[in-house]
Amino acid sequence: MKNASFETDLTDAQWDYLQPLLPKPKKLGRKPTDRRMVINAILYLLKGGACWRLLPKNFPPWQTVYHIFRAWSLNGTWAALNEALRVCLRRNEGRRDQPSAAVLDSQSVKSDGHGGEVGYDAGKKIKGRKRHILVDTLGLLLGVVVTPASCPERDGAQQVLERVGDCFTRLRKLWVDGGYSGDNFAQWVRDHWSKLKVEVVKRSDKISGFTVLPKRWVVERTFGWFMRHRRLVRDYEQTEASAQSWIYLAMIRIQLRRLA
Repeated sequence: MKNASFETDLTDAQWDYLQPLLPKPKKLGRKPTDRRMVINAILYLLKGGACWRLLPKNFPPWQTVYHIFRAWSLNGTWAALNEALRVCLRRNEGRRDQPSAAVLDSQSVKSDGHGGEVGYDAGKKIKGRKRHILVDTLGLLLGVVVTPASCPERDGAQQVLERVGDCFTRLRKLWVDGGYSGDNFAQWVRDHWSKLKVEVVKRSDKISGFTVLPKRWVVERTFGWFMRHRRLVRDYEQTEASAQSWIYLAMIRIQLRRLA
């Protein structure tokens, strides 16, 4: 069992991309746990959806893995890794480091009985949490905020943009769906980022069933990528910070698989 490997383990090429981006271990104190093994353990939980205490014994102790996951959630390491890998991937695609256009949307998911704050999305009839994400035209994550499912789309959108909007100075176009329509949201965006224009991509009332909407399909595809990770199919996290970290981790895994 000690030598067992899993499909989610980082390859040597992926580790070569990731290792230089990780926080430097402290020089004092005991030797730190192998960071590659820690991240392999976290990716195993992300893909398989198991709880911390069911982590296989060939990984470091679950308490150690959880401690690093939580510490890097609180200090922004997961978000920073996503940022660095996104830049690498955009360069590989011949794009500039910063996007000029983005797509904004939300996804409501049911919550497990974890004791954290949740809400009820009356439109989707879901009790749980809502993931508000901003992606570029490649579907790569620019920012995420997790709220109770009762949070209106426009309020969640404002939280995402307040968190990351100033980081993307080249943004000129923001595509959204009908849930963000109305002068209030568009005016709020103009007040904060005068060069950023909101464009609502509405669904036609004449079309029934599923249809691919221009520009909007990009963010829907990103949500589809997330749902391939069992940890994200349902919300199991007591804190919203942890819930956001798993989303960053899913995108980190996706980007590493594309890069190497």
